[in-house]
Amino acid sequence: MVESTYAVRAGSAGYGAKGAYEVAARLRRWARLFLAGAVVAGYVALHLALNAGADLRDLDRFRDVPARAAAFTAALDRAGGAAPPAGVRAGAAWFREHAPAGRSRSTVLAAADAAGAGRFPEARARVAGLAAEVRRERAERSAAAADSGAATLWWAVPAVVLLVPALWLRRRRRAGAAEVVAVVDRFAPRHPWWRRPVYLVACGVGYTLFAVGALSVQTAQQQGYKMPLTAQLVLLCAGLAALGAGVLILRHARPRAVRGAAGALRADGRRPVLYLRSFADDADAAEVDDGAFVNLHSREEQLAGALGAVGPVITVGRPGEPLPRLGAARFYLPLDDWRPAILQLMELSRLIVLRLGPGDGLWWEVERARATQPPEKLVLLAGDHPGTTARLDARLPVPSGLDAVVPADPWTTAVVVFGPGWTPRVHPVGPASDTRPRRGFLARNAAGVLRALRGTSVALTPTHHLARTLQTALDSTGVRARRMAWRATLATQAALGRGAALVTALGLLAWLGYRALRLLGG
Repeated sequence: MVESTYAVRAGSAGYGAKGAYEVAARLRRWARLFLAGAVVAGYVALHLALNAGADLRDLDRFRDVPARAAAFTAALDRAGGAAPPAGVRAGAAWFREHAPAGRSRSTVLAAADAAGAGRFPEARARVAGLAAEVRRERAERSAAAADSGAATLWWAVPAVVLLVPALWLRRRRRAGAAEVVAVVDRFAPRHPWWRRPVYLVACGVGYTLFAVGALSVQTAQQQGYKMPLTAQLVLLCAGLAALGAGVLILRHARPRAVRGAAGALRADGRRPVLYLRSFADDADAAEVDDGAFVNLHSREEQLAGALGAVGPVITVGRPGEPLPRLGAARFYLPLDDWRPAILQLMELSRLIVLRLGPGDGLWWEVERARATQPPEKLVLLAGDHPGTTARLDARLPVPSGLDAVVPADPWTTAVVVFGPGWTPRVHPVGPASDTRPRRGFLARNAAGVLRALRGTSVALTPTHHLARTLQTALDSTGVRARRMAWRATLATQAALGRGAALVTALGLLAWLGYRALRLLGG
């Protein structure tokens, strides 16, 4: 009865429609744009507010300066003999400890030094125009405080104006994914609120060390002949140490800093890509391959980055695993009652990506997806598993032809999508061999850039070829997915960029906090 209900509702699930997806994607883009503008404007407004606070504090401290300056001038006029009188010394001491930095303070201290050396005419000449100087400086400080306050308002108002639509769009975006979040959140593990922020900071430090170490090693290798041998060895050893420390920190912190499935859905707002696979495939998916001399990112991470063009990628985690594997955001289902949740998530997902392999539960998911979902919603990833073709063909109206595919990568040999009537379309995975002529100036130049990148340090990993094939396959079914191949390949660079952005943000916040503490401390 439950399964037939899902079958009836699947055909009318409105979110899978292209229009609803476009609305969700636009909400996400505009919310991010407004939020970024609000954050920048708010940060500038806070800095200007601190400037205004410092100006007002100095103006308040300047309140006693005119009287003190007059007393100092009168004491200096009465001075004579070899030593300055007590009034001169007391006035100089007050200006040194209490007066804000400025021309009047410098004038009084210079006059006190001259008087202390017995040069009274010089001291009196220095303070001849002190009263007028104090009035001018007070007027300047009042104007500076007013300007700082006005500038703060000029930036604070746009920050608030941009924050309002950002929060409204965020609320609408979350409301669009509320149903699927409610399903997943029941199975999300609970962690302390501070866990993710702390490990995000650790990730930022790790990425910084990794980037600095990689740059140092590269510099020592490529530019070492220009420097003394000792300097080259020091740079190389320091770079290797930073690189190793960064890798160790990242391998410890990254699994603890990832969002769970519910958090990923709330943050994104789009309907998810449901990634289903046999738990036996996790070992192959966890292999790291960035195409670099030091690898950090697994195949599944790159695949999740590619599928992120369609929506946030969620999957069922292996029960009992101490930490979530990196890649698709995990949630954990009970072993004895997982089928209803999978059926509900199939209906609520924008795309179902199912990796074929061993396991009766996996093939039950294939059957239920075919029975309850439209053909264009299911994508199959076929690997080098014996018996896969026979088991798949037994569930299709026509043979798939998977047995004719020559495997280029045992992890994923082909992508299978479906046309009307569940007719399979098999797309073999392998290096690109696109020789079609490019139309237009931009297309020809983009193709040239891609050919150039293939010979540089941006390596095309096997997951790049899988993502490119996925994009081609999805295009054939009418599912919009852009730049999937380069999303997979640039997973490392994107993560390094996020790490650098995190460290920069922490540095800016620390600077803001330091200025605030200085202001409060006087």
